Amino acid sequence: MAEPGRARGLLLLGSVFAVAAAGLVYELIAGTLTTYLLGSSVLVFSIVIGLFLSAMGLGAWLAQYVRFELARAFVIAELVLGLVGGLSALGLFAAFAWSDSYRACLLLVSVVIGALVGLEIPLLLRILEKRVEVRVVVSHVLALDYFGALVGSVAFPLLLLPHLGLVRSAALLGLMNVAVAFLALAVLGTEIARRGRLVAFGSAVAALLLGVLIGGGRATTWLEDQLYSDPVMLARSTPYQRVVVTRWRDDLRLYLDGHLQFSSADEYRYHEALIHPAMAAAEVPAQVLILGGGDGLAVREVLRWAAVRRVVLVDLDPAVTELFTEHGALADLNGGALKDPRVQVVHGDAVRFLQDSPDRFDVIVMDLPDPNDAQLARLYSLPTFRLARSRLRPGGALVTQATSPFYALEAFWCIATTMTAAFAEERPGGAQAQVMAYHAHVPSFGEWGWVLARSPGADLTLPEAVARDLRFLDDEALQGMFRFPTDLQPPEGVRVNRLTDAILARYYTRGWRRWN
Repeated sequence: MAEPGRARGLLLLGSVFAVAAAGLVYELIAGTLTTYLLGSSVLVFSIVIGLFLSAMGLGAWLAQYVRFELARAFVIAELVLGLVGGLSALGLFAAFAWSDSYRACLLLVSVVIGALVGLEIPLLLRILEKRVEVRVVVSHVLALDYFGALVGSVAFPLLLLPHLGLVRSAALLGLMNVAVAFLALAVLGTEIARRGRLVAFGSAVAALLLGVLIGGGRATTWLEDQLYSDPVMLARSTPYQRVVVTRWRDDLRLYLDGHLQFSSADEYRYHEALIHPAMAAAEVPAQVLILGGGDGLAVREVLRWAAVRRVVLVDLDPAVTELFTEHGALADLNGGALKDPRVQVVHGDAVRFLQDSPDRFDVIVMDLPDPNDAQLARLYSLPTFRLARSRLRPGGALVTQATSPFYALEAFWCIATTMTAAFAEERPGGAQAQVMAYHAHVPSFGEWGWVLARSPGADLTLPEAVARDLRFLDDEALQGMFRFPTDLQPPEGVRVNRLTDAILARYYTRGWRRWN
């Protein structure tokens, strides 16, 4: 093959890499955005990836019917893919904010993008087979396709999402597809009829996507204002989640992936109920471990106890702890607790920390997300509670938030049942370690629940006193929290949550679905 032909082949092979990276990132953007808006990440990603892959098969099948003007068909496919894929995040955001047809739009976008991605590779193979030996072109195209997918999967969480966000990332990938189309026009120009129309269409698409890339941040903020009842004060995407803070007068609200974490108007009810019964139950609450709670509000309550000598806060997302350490209005909520010299902040997975840390603690607080999918349900599994139990000192106490006993009754009592199984240990006289469930009303959430346990070998009795001068909890309220009315009693047949079946996620989804 002559050198010019070889150069053209190399340029086209390079476009395979860009096409593969862009195609995979479109999948990730759709899955991540849907997780932000609808939750249940495992189910969402399974559905989105399944749709994309099946649509890619459809596109590959349709490629057989493109018999003439292969280069022109490839350029058109790239330009349409750049337009649809580049606007996909913005369009899905708008569909969720303004209509009830988000799922239908997700289906349409996934099928169109997947079909166009599936169409690209067969067309490129047929274009390149005229220039390179078939054996070579197939191996090179497939190798670059897989390698491009790898690069896209790494670049998305580490570079694109945290620095550009979903809307601007999609626009940038759309511009990449347009660039591939113009590259093909330059390399294969003599084989493409009516180039002027394609150049005009490509230029219009590029201008539109460039506008989204430049103004996408403002567009995202404006759309998020439509999603939340209060104005958005702060929004950012991290490698782990979408963080949004809204403000209406003095009420600040934190949302992670679209789920309310607290309202400053009533968060004290939740955090006082989470922290003080466990602190009161421990013999000497000097060493405290908090899993989750990167907002520092649980830390604030822990530091009210004079016996506290050290607090270790383990949170997955550095962006959250940074916000609640450095941002004035947010740091004020926790009273600067994350800057207290007794507090050590560790960024990482809660279960991995329990596995790796040799330390033991007097109090362990699990302030973790609700178990709305199998991935999060593992945080409330029998092995996790056993692991947490092993990190308790004698006379220590463990407490976990346990979702709503009203909205998700089975899920709440599943967590209590699982903790009971994890802490059950025969002791002299046949007595077993005790676990106590309790609940309180938090206006932003409704009726909410927690589960408290003592380390094996220590009796758990109802705490008789909590820290003084709290806004919600006093000794009388404390006693009432451990009593459950008839409609909140445990249902029959609730199973222990194990890693193998994640029954908790099904209980949770079944319970909340009745109210959503």
